[in-house]
Formats: sequence, structure tokens, C-alpha cells
Amino acid sequence: MTTADWMSIQIGWRNLWRNPRRTLIILTAIVIGIISMIVMSAFGRGMMEGMVRNSIDNLVGHIKIQNPLYRIDPAVDNRIDTVSEVADQISGLLPEDGRLVKRLRLDGVLSTSRDHVGVMVVGVQPELETGVSFIGRPLYKGTALDPDDTNGLLIGQALLERLGLEIGKKVVLMSQDSASEGRAKAFRIRGSYRTELRDTEKRYVFVNLHTFQDMIGAPDTATEIAVNLDLATTYQTGRIEELVNRINEQLDNENLAANGWRELLPAIAAYIDMFDVYMLIWFVVVFIAMGFGLANTVLMAVYERMREFGLQRALGVRATGIIKSVIIEVVLLLLIGMAVADFSSLFLVEVVFGSGIDLGSFGAGIEMWGISRVVYPVISLKDIFMANGVVILLGLLVGLYPALHAARFTPVETMRHL
Repeated sequence: MTTADWMSIQIGWRNLWRNPRRTLIILTAIVIGIISMIVMSAFGRGMMEGMVRNSIDNLVGHIKIQNPLYRIDPAVDNRIDTVSEVADQISGLLPEDGRLVKRLRLDGVLSTSRDHVGVMVVGVQPELETGVSFIGRPLYKGTALDPDDTNGLLIGQALLERLGLEIGKKVVLMSQDSASEGRAKAFRIRGSYRTELRDTEKRYVFVNLHTFQDMIGAPDTATEIAVNLDLATTYQTGRIEELVNRINEQLDNENLAANGWRELLPAIAAYIDMFDVYMLIWFVVVFIAMGFGLANTVLMAVYERMREFGLQRALGVRATGIIKSVIIEVVLLLLIGMAVADFSSLFLVEVVFGSGIDLGSFGAGIEMWGISRVVYPVISLKDIFMANGVVILLGLLVGLYPALHAARFTPVETMRHL
């Protein structure tokens, strides 16, 4: 930077504070505008992160291995036979933070002395589900399934309340066996679970995997193998895709395929892909509202200094020099606003909203979209750079208008305003 450039910056800084009130008002507008951009994007990313985590936690997993036909027709015929052998093949490919579980999931009917309701019966290995799905978390009521319990059942709290049941009551489950015949077995309710989605509580019941295998007459079978990794955020899809490719190369069974959560949840994946576009549109809309104030403020400052600009032209300063001086003031204004706004946004997201934003009052609506009742904003450097980039780029374009006006002032014209 030359001495002349440094002097131009110093002059621009002094010109900003000729009218402190006006400068502070437009700075406030810039700060509020940028904060709204960054905080809203963090809130949106937090909602998306919650949607994905809830879905992954809801028996999806980061990776799922199953018969492709099962996704079309979830029947017992489309199961994985010799699942232990397949699981051993996959286990050798997992990183240290990888966790693998086998599940047998089939449609069934839960019967009590008064009601019959359709449910999804899931045979699980409860001791391995911790950190993989919601069923591995502490229960809402009762006790967890013991691996040796052949008659225990876990039920959603919403379904428990709907049927008017209590912990310890006996129910009967019916499902299709390996020969496409109906099989029934009595179970006792050991505990109830809670999830972010009440629809899940109303639909899924859990029993031990080996118990369900014996019930349908198909030992060492499952309908899916789920794999979870220890990822800081669900956006780290590179590791997932790499592992999916390795698993598919390893599987020598043509009837099985591994898929990442993006393939298993295409609607959510598409929404995430479009999110950056939504945010860019939001940033531009906010700046347009902010830009009118910026242009008006700079234009007012330019007209107040008309005599000064005319004198500079009379002394031989070129039009480009006038434009440069006005643009420097605009840039300084934007840089101050961005610095304050970025720091304030980080403070709001990490400290003020760090404990989460409770959306419980909108429970029915957010549940329909799979959003968590408590949203934890996720701030992204990409969003900060995008917001600042939009502000500085469009700010320069907005500042160019009053700068060109200042450059067109002539000494003769300014004499009329003495």
C-alpha cells in the first residue's frame, strides 16, 4: 500500500465521522442486516441438522445394507439370509469409530384384550444399539430389554397411552413367518420409549432379534444391517460415500446393496442441496432493504460535500480520484459493519442460543417435517463468507451510484451552491 493510498483511507475515515449520528444509523442497519443473514442461516442449518439426525436416529443409520427389493416390498421374502456371515464381511471394513447392528423389521399386528393395531415389529440387539438409534438411549419408563429375555417388548409411550396399557401388561404380536404364514407370540411390556417424532412412538415395537427370528422360523436372518460413524455433523458425507463404495465392492451377494443416508432420505438430501440457494436469495433480499439506506446516506453525504468535490476538480483531481474517495468511505463503512456483525452473530449463536431454541409450541407442525422440538443453530464459515461477500459486492455496486454523482460535479456547478 502506497503513502497516497494510506492517506486516502485516513481521509475517508475522517469523512465518515463528520456526521456521527448518520454514520451510526447506517452502521446499525448494516449490522442488523448481516446478523439477520448469519443467524437465520445458522437456525436453518440447525433445523436441517436436526432433521437428518432424527432420521438417522430413527433406524436409518449413516449406511444401510439390505436387499434392494425390501425398499420396494418390505416382506419377509426380501430378507438377508446368513446375516452373521455378511456382517462379518462388513465389520472388517469399518473404521475404529464404526458401529454395526443387525435388525429384523416386518409389519405386524399388536393385539390386546380390547384392541388390534398395525405396528412395525423390529427385532434388535439392544446392547449394540447405543449410539446407533434412539432405542439405545435410556427408556422413558420401565427397564431395557435383556439380551436373554425371550418375552420382553418395548413400546412407544404414545402407543402405550393410546391403547391404555401399562408396563408389565401382556400383549400378542402377530407377523408373517418365512413360509408366508401368520405367527403369533405373547410378550410382556418391559418399558416405553420417547422420540422426537410421536409417529414413531405410535408405530414401532421392539423385541430381541433372536426372539423374533425364532418366532418367524428364520434363524440367522435380518432385513437390514445398519452402520453408524462418529461424525461431528451429518454434512461429512465424504467418509460415508467412501465406505459405501468399499462395502459394495466387498459384498459378493448380488441381492444386497449398501446405501448412504442421502440415498435413503432423498427428500431431505434434496432440501439440503437447495438450502444454499435459499440462503443466497435471502441474503440478497435483506441487502436490497439495507442497500436503499446505504445509498441514501452516502448520497446525502456527497451532496453536503458538493463544494469540496468542486474544489478538488478545480485543483485538477480527476473524476476517478473522486470516485475512489467515495468508494473508500463505503468500503470502510461496510468493513466496520461486517466486523461488528460477525462478532455479534458468533456471540448470539454460540452463547445466547447455544442451549437451543425451543419450538415446542409448534410441536404438531414441526413434527410433520421431522424437525426436533429443540433446534441448536449451526454456524457455518461458508454462510459467514457468503453473507459478507454479498454485502461487500452489492455494497460496492450501491456505493458506485453516489460516487459517480460526485465525480460529475464541476467547479462551475458547485459555485451555485455556495
